[in-house]
Amino acid sequence: MTVKQPLSALPVDVRPGGFSVSEGAKDVLKQLCKSTKTELPSQFLQYVNSVMFSTYSHSGDSVCFPCPLREQETVGALKALEGCAAAAIADIRGTKRERLISVSLERVTSFLMSAYITNIDGLDKCNPRIKERIPDTDLNQAQSNLYRRLSAGLYETRNRGEYYHIHGSLEATTTLQMIGLPPFIPDLTDYRGCIDTIEAAVRRFSGVELEALNRIYRQAGAPVLTNEKYKKTTHGQAMASLPLFTVKPLSMDTPPVPFAGPTTSEPSQCLQGLRVIELCRVIAGPTIGRSLAAHGASVLKITSPNLPDVPFFQLDVNTGKHTTSLHLKDADDVETFESLLATADVIIDGYRPGVIASLGYGPEDLVAKAARRGRGIVYVAEDCFGGIEKGIDKGAEWAGRPGWQQIADCVTGVAWEQGRFMGQNEPIVPPFPMSDYGTGCVGAIAALSGIYRRATQGGSWICRTSLSQYDIFLLSLGAYPTEVQDQLRREHDPHFFDLRHSDSVDEVSQRALRSVKCLHPALFAKRIMRSAYSDAFGGVVTWPREPLEVDGIRIGHVRPARPNGYDKPSWEDWERDETLLDV
Repeated sequence: MTVKQPLSALPVDVRPGGFSVSEGAKDVLKQLCKSTKTELPSQFLQYVNSVMFSTYSHSGDSVCFPCPLREQETVGALKALEGCAAAAIADIRGTKRERLISVSLERVTSFLMSAYITNIDGLDKCNPRIKERIPDTDLNQAQSNLYRRLSAGLYETRNRGEYYHIHGSLEATTTLQMIGLPPFIPDLTDYRGCIDTIEAAVRRFSGVELEALNRIYRQAGAPVLTNEKYKKTTHGQAMASLPLFTVKPLSMDTPPVPFAGPTTSEPSQCLQGLRVIELCRVIAGPTIGRSLAAHGASVLKITSPNLPDVPFFQLDVNTGKHTTSLHLKDADDVETFESLLATADVIIDGYRPGVIASLGYGPEDLVAKAARRGRGIVYVAEDCFGGIEKGIDKGAEWAGRPGWQQIADCVTGVAWEQGRFMGQNEPIVPPFPMSDYGTGCVGAIAALSGIYRRATQGGSWICRTSLSQYDIFLLSLGAYPTEVQDQLRREHDPHFFDLRHSDSVDEVSQRALRSVKCLHPALFAKRIMRSAYSDAFGGVVTWPREPLEVDGIRIGHVRPARPNGYDKPSWEDWERDETLLDV
């Protein structure tokens, strides 16, 4: 692996002590391949030496975020491994050939900020006018009402120095009432006033008491642990033996499902013709689908009209997909879903473990359906805590708990690492949904492994990963060297380092974004972004380009994002704008 620099590129900006993100990404890729070797087809690994990490600016090889953990290197390595998978699949779809795999490190970094830089007609997540342009799927006002939104936050408990992340998820009322607060306080609209009110309520309880309440009320809260403490928990010890993701056969009773050959003389996308059903909300699960769509798969995101979702994120993670609404407790909608499932190749499940199974579509149910049609299926599951493979009875006691990115970051120790880096003796949630995007990348690699094995070996395959597994791998890489962390603290906006444990992920991310924009304008340049008019949103949507290039195939999205529930529930007559694939 080498660092590719176009002839017009600026010299690479290597940080103090000779530190280089591209060199770090190479090291992470080696560790990634070693730790997941048992889950990957050997053909993927044969392409590792064809990977190049490319840069065209000072920012490409620089640590850009005010964070201590190696997010850029990790996601760069994951994208490289995704490229190896795409190359191997392209080989069995057409002519086997030498394929160079290039990962743009600038685009990797921008991808990690995608939720905050994707926009419609220039309106991004931080612009209050964006609400006028996106259908309101915040059915419970868990996002639009500041007080209710802050029911998902990190607060100190009754015990000084002990912290707990409560999480009202997409509903808020239950968590607020659980800690003795009313569902709404109309006159409370001040950011700091909301935080003080909620933290005062949380401080009435110890962490043990909050854990008990979370179990009773079935909420997504979790204790905020250091990584050392997490490793000593029963669940942490069970997770220590799990790789970053697992890919296992569900059944080998169906024959291999070969890919159809390319339909034109132009380079094809490696997953073109594959049908993917996505049952997910928010970011991590939908990022798996977005990645598969970038390789040409027809990804149909199915959401219930009766369930809330974060409105803005749809502008980001729905890129490249069709979206439709079905309620799987309605008989007519179930019949429609069954017709879609009959020809689906992949199903992505991003709900809490057991939710989709309770509707009759768990792994065993899907295997039975696959056997009846004589064609295997790939089931991809992403959740918060991980460990379903191990089993609750074998130590993975939190495997069935609900959770989101902030919960995984808090329970595994990521938040404590961020807080210490910022000079605070307390945890702070990191900026941006980086663990969400990283987990989505992991899920995409797992899915590609299952797809490859189904094509070459037959059968149905189950692929699992979790936000916690991504965080565990990230933490295993260690923090940046002291001199790099010192440099980051010197160069980033001092206002960022005024943040405290109770500040929201949005406040943390917005301050980080302002600082990154000042220091690294190259990450926001036009060459980083792709734009297209979205009929569904009624405007020009701009989103980060894919970081990955693989010789002989095209990678990118052939349609801009649309809101949830926009399309008919059908696999037929999907539009494709091939010009969006042009480099």
